[in-house]
Amino acid sequence: MNYVTYAIPFFVLMMAVEFLWGRFSGRQTYRLNDTINSLSMGSLSRLQALVILGASASIYEFVVAQLQLTQLSEQSTWVWISAFVLYDFAYYWKHRWGHEVALFWGAHVAHHQSEDFNLGTALRQTSMDFYGFLFYLPFFLLGYPSEVLFTVVSLNLIYQFWVHTETVTRLPVWVEFIFNTPSHHRVHHASNIRYLDQNHGGVLIIWDRLFGTFAEESADEPPVYGLTKNIEGYNPWEFAIAGYRALWRDLAAAETWKDRLRLLYKAPGWQPGNDLSAKSRRAAVGL
Repeated sequence: MNYVTYAIPFFVLMMAVEFLWGRFSGRQTYRLNDTINSLSMGSLSRLQALVILGASASIYEFVVAQLQLTQLSEQSTWVWISAFVLYDFAYYWKHRWGHEVALFWGAHVAHHQSEDFNLGTALRQTSMDFYGFLFYLPFFLLGYPSEVLFTVVSLNLIYQFWVHTETVTRLPVWVEFIFNTPSHHRVHHASNIRYLDQNHGGVLIIWDRLFGTFAEESADEPPVYGLTKNIEGYNPWEFAIAGYRALWRDLAAAETWKDRLRLLYKAPGWQPGNDLSAKSRRAAVGL
């Protein structure tokens, strides 16, 4: 079951609480135009998500029927726990590749465009996600029932809502070590060079610690949110296609088909013949 739709009233309530807290504490993190843009992009993404979910379910049923796969029991606690942990692992790689592969970054960049960081930013999702369903396929082959898979997918997304805030500072050490927290996710949304492409975990931060993509939030360098070169205006459609518009310009300028292919799977900002690191190149071109 997809619980995201049921969670939307809770999301709105928590945004209102955060807004009021910011107003009375003198630490306001909301701007009306930016928040409206986030909500507009979130609405567009929900329409796209319904299409993706329906297509994924159809693919699931086809794979199960054609391969005559044995289904795991929905009544088993371990099936649910393993599905939750394994999906979080899959999400880590989906999210990481969304930053490190230009073709995927074109879709994901919409989530990172806000120069504010609040619960409203969590709703600023892409409506261009065409590859996420691929990460469901291993679960089909392993025999996880669709009810289990799509439930843990929605719970993973719901968890990530609350980490988009500056209101919560630091949590107990053991929580910060295991779980994705607001502190870790502030790093993820920062455009500071030292923070770029770090902390990709959904619920668990241990994947970043294991695979070398973890960075601690530093009091010496507060996160600066948005892109290294931000987009002017507040048109949600322009924000949604900005990543692919930039990629198309690079593809059109490339001189060979080999370079065009490499532009798709290389890091964002890669150009034929440049020897800059991925982070340096992104900073130079404003990604």
